[in-house]
Amino acid sequence: MKVAQRLWSSAGRTDTGKVRARNEDAFLDQPQQGLWVVADGMGGHQAGDLASRLIVESLAELPAGLDFEDRLDALRDCLHRLNRHLSLGLTLTGETPDLLVGSTVVALLAEGSRVACVWAGDSRCYLLRGRQLFQLSRDHSLLQQLVEERGMSPDEAARQPGAHALTRAIGAAEELQLDILELESLPGDVFLLCSDGLYQDLDHDLLTAALLRPSPQLALQRLFELALLGPARDNLSGVVINR
Repeated sequence: MKVAQRLWSSAGRTDTGKVRARNEDAFLDQPQQGLWVVADGMGGHQAGDLASRLIVESLAELPAGLDFEDRLDALRDCLHRLNRHLSLGLTLTGETPDLLVGSTVVALLAEGSRVACVWAGDSRCYLLRGRQLFQLSRDHSLLQQLVEERGMSPDEAARQPGAHALTRAIGAAEELQLDILELESLPGDVFLLCSDGLYQDLDHDLLTAALLRPSPQLALQRLFELALLGPARDNLSGVVINR
């Protein structure tokens, strides 16, 4: 284990929620490797749990002994390979020719103070620095597109037909576009990776208050308590990472 990775402590959790029959989310919590992932199998599609689990299991097997740039390249290459596999391979089964298998992904890679966030879809990465919460990822959804391109308010965009449809995901198209954000972390930073089921009913202030708790375990416990007090219509997944 690299000494630098002892900078980080983390906790992860997933829950089926109150409505869904099965959990199509998956997460990876590897502080010793400086790697954390949340994947949300595409809602309403068959075998979403297969896709999210495949992503998490594949990323867990990435080699850890490389330098940061090579690890980031390996992570990105792995997701592109899985995208080809899911979009071209699993969709062409004889019994179910129309089967669509896909998943969002948000991953955080860290080495020392260097951090990279990689994502496709609407699972999110947040950063709490001091007492201020920032959303680092930008949703790949029709809703976000309506806000950015048509100038709608988020509430107005959410009322449009199909607003929550994804514009990017692993397995959704032959060509995958990933967003990557690199930054320098500071002591005291707190990151949250989460599926939309966790954040959709929690406002900015509730997320901030939960992440201000003194450990990843306590922050995660509070986030799930709050989410499960609400309708919890979707599966819930989160990983909290403290430096």
